[in-house]
Amino acid sequence: MKDQFKLFIPGPTEVREEIRKEMARPLIGHRSKEISPLLEGIHSKIQQLLFIKNKIFIFTSSSSGFMEAAIRNCVKKKVLFLSGGAFAERWEEIAKANGKEVEALRVSWGHALLPEMVEEKLKGGDYDAISLVHNETSTGVMHPLKEIAEVVKRYPEICFLVDAVSSMGGVKIEVDKLGIDVILAGSQKCLALPPGLAIGAVSEKAFKKAEQVQNRGYYFDFLEHLKYWEEKRQTPATPSIPHLFALNRQLDEILLKEGLENRFKRHQEMASFVQNWAREKFALFAAEPYLSNTVTAVKNVREIDIGKLRENLREKGKEIDGGYGKLKGEYFRIAHMGDLQLSEIKELLLDIEQILKVK
Repeated sequence: MKDQFKLFIPGPTEVREEIRKEMARPLIGHRSKEISPLLEGIHSKIQQLLFIKNKIFIFTSSSSGFMEAAIRNCVKKKVLFLSGGAFAERWEEIAKANGKEVEALRVSWGHALLPEMVEEKLKGGDYDAISLVHNETSTGVMHPLKEIAEVVKRYPEICFLVDAVSSMGGVKIEVDKLGIDVILAGSQKCLALPPGLAIGAVSEKAFKKAEQVQNRGYYFDFLEHLKYWEEKRQTPATPSIPHLFALNRQLDEILLKEGLENRFKRHQEMASFVQNWAREKFALFAAEPYLSNTVTAVKNVREIDIGKLRENLREKGKEIDGGYGKLKGEYFRIAHMGDLQLSEIKELLLDIEQILKVK
């Protein structure tokens, strides 16, 4: 059994050696004159990544922290959750834990939330905010963000909160054009960094909503972060500076070396290859045409021992996921996100065929 594995799981993703080395650079002070230019550069690059002019926030936390921040700052009373998987359900639990009134529009796992469903709920509701997990990692479904955004625009009093945890950096998301008020992601998915940062953008409408909300806390208070940014180009609390070094380098690689359109195209090509393979050898868990560009859930129609498959792959130095939550064992997940290349995906699928002796 090997002790190092190439990760084909939906987070954390594979991190290239040159990015890992950035985290070993000598530290700088989080109140030093060097921190502000570093943060300014990162902010500008994330704005390019997201096609946005809004303020960028970076929290030293998991994505769940930013999910909580969106709830605490943008929901005075009631939030509508668009729910079709485990991570939408987690966001709902976060809202309940913060004392917010919650309503959910649910679809079965593996199915997509459609704009007409959203329209029907918004017509009869009184919500501060609506939340969507764009790419539901637990099921391999990518919900139709553009079409849902068009519906939400017809309700300008509602803040549109989007979890792009497993799509930001792998899929083109034109945040300003879509009218998203809070978008968030983690460093360990499509951005191909170690876990530890939550990254996102916040609109002026979200700041105005935060002004109306009491008990926003401190660590994730949008207005406190805005104050530090506008006055000092710093963060209220100590950030993970090694992560900032790595993020800055990775954004340069994405924007200047690979290029955004090339990165999005590569993710689409990897997704198409895995999905075609799954159709031929197994079946897809997610309903067409709402398949994720970053992770595929392969339905276990052959009734293989997924645990044994994973063990055999680990002997070859590769790691896949055995399924999530209540549906564990009904499918396995192959991530095709971050800095993985199509050649690596092809090698993985060939290994699976050889282990299972399928043609």
